[in-house]
Amino acid sequence: MEQKLKQNIQIGETIRSLRMERKLTQDQVVSKLQLMDLDITRSIYSQIEGGTYSIRISVLAGLSQIFQVDYNTFFRDVHLPGSE
Repeated sequence: MEQKLKQNIQIGETIRSLRMERKLTQDQVVSKLQLMDLDITRSIYSQIEGGTYSIRISVLAGLSQIFQVDYNTFFRDVHLPGSE
């Protein structure tokens, strides 16, 4: 069974920011993920960036490789309620 993380809008925004910093299109990122044998469409990827789709841990691992970042990078803007 594939594990998913409950999507948080900040994670999606971070993923979008990382993609744009690297001047990649959504289609290019999706193609790279598909080459890693990950089952993802551009529509689903767009929903991940928009914060409306729960990202699979395997996709997060793939994005970590594509963007060459540590997993912590995806959570840099996520704050626990009441911790600010």
